[in-house]
Amino acid sequence: MGCLVSTPKDTGGNRRRPGSIGEVSVYVPGLRIPKPVDFSQSLSGHVSKTLVERLTAMRTRIVVMAGQEALTITRTRRKTTTQHGRSTLADLHQALEDYLPVLLGLVSDGSELQFKVQFIWVNQEDDAEETAMFNAWYEVLSVLHLMAVLSLSQANLLLLPRTSADFYQPKASEESRRGSIDIFLKAAGYLDCAVRHVLPRLPSELRRNLPVDLAEGVLRALCLQALGQGVDIQLGMAIDSTKATLAVKRRLACEMVKYWQQAQDNLMNLPLSNGWGEKHRHFVKWKYVEAKV
Repeated sequence: MGCLVSTPKDTGGNRRRPGSIGEVSVYVPGLRIPKPVDFSQSLSGHVSKTLVERLTAMRTRIVVMAGQEALTITRTRRKTTTQHGRSTLADLHQALEDYLPVLLGLVSDGSELQFKVQFIWVNQEDDAEETAMFNAWYEVLSVLHLMAVLSLSQANLLLLPRTSADFYQPKASEESRRGSIDIFLKAAGYLDCAVRHVLPRLPSELRRNLPVDLAEGVLRALCLQALGQGVDIQLGMAIDSTKATLAVKRRLACEMVKYWQQAQDNLMNLPLSNGWGEKHRHFVKWKYVEAKV
């Protein structure tokens, strides 16, 4: 049905760990990076040469861009652009959006093609850095997770406080805060789809052996985090508005507490003993306490 191979970390100490990442407004989990795949060898004779070439080109682009983005995604950045002047995060996100519907063709209607290709991803949050599976649903799950992480990173960049012209307390602009709400909703949508529609497609054995960054509890917690931070921004804007009623503010405050409590509950019993997991747990606990206050 699907095979899994995990490669333990090297003993040489080359593992990527979260260091000082500067000022953040949003917890962004470790990036999961895809490794190259030979579609021609796995799918030859099963699909057209054109489709093989298309899959190869699209995924190779993602591999290259994700590898470049991994070097800087957890650092505070005001602006990172490509030679064409577009955000590298936006470019990678668009490449994933283009790739996903083509990838879904391998799993449509229970096709046996879903077991032909071994997909390999490098996990920043798991002690077994490489996880490989002969299952295209694992690839779909990993793509959705990466799209969500990129969205959270985009929201973080929007919400980083900027010094105002009058040198008062730095804060994100109203336009940036409004934009971040839409991005949080997108991230939550990707993660909700992963939990509801992709995880159930994986055999129970493979689900038990998923890396910790793809554990159901972590995905649910990230989804609730995105919803919680979106409501947090809405509440802040409501407080600043003279038109928002007390009832609206109270409703938003209650929703925010609910989301952060549920996020904390989903992380409570997970083995998040590494640096990334501890950061995530502490961030959610802090936001929950802040929301209750």
